[in-house]
Amino acid sequence: MVPMELDLGPLLPTHNAEIIVGFILMVLVFLVMWKAVVPAFEKMYAERAAAIQGGMDKAEKAQEEAQAALADYKAQLAEARTEAARIREDAKNQGAQIIAEMREQANAEAERIVATTAAQMEAERKLAMGELRNEVGGLATTLAGRIVGESLDDDERARRTVERFLADLESQTETEKA
Repeated sequence: MVPMELDLGPLLPTHNAEIIVGFILMVLVFLVMWKAVVPAFEKMYAERAAAIQGGMDKAEKAQEEAQAALADYKAQLAEARTEAARIREDAKNQGAQIIAEMREQANAEAERIVATTAAQMEAERKLAMGELRNEVGGLATTLAGRIVGESLDDDERARRTVERFLADLESQTETEKA
């Protein structure tokens, strides 16, 4: 077997010193990177991680506040709905009470009107009966005077005759109704 040779061309170091200098420069670059660049990257990484963590903490806090506000809003909404239902029920009860009072007042007013009208009708009936008695009495007196053939100008006699006539007329009316 033939060992494999690697042909690096112009990159193949011709002196061992080039290898040593290259190795030392590589170590120096590594140390500079380790001391200057890596801490800057670490610092920047830590700042970004802290900013991200702070943002996440703020977001979580905002989320908790939003949840608390939502719960408070839902509680207020439920309370408002309960209050609205109570107000509706109160208004309904008050409306029913007002309607009952108005019906009662209307019934009382109707009864008062009926009683007033009945009293007025009774008074008018009595007045009409009185006028009718006078008129019928005058006619009856005149008629009785013609039938009897004597004048009934005497007021007392005329009044008794009219009263007797009206009593007979009322008794006939009552017997006809029965």
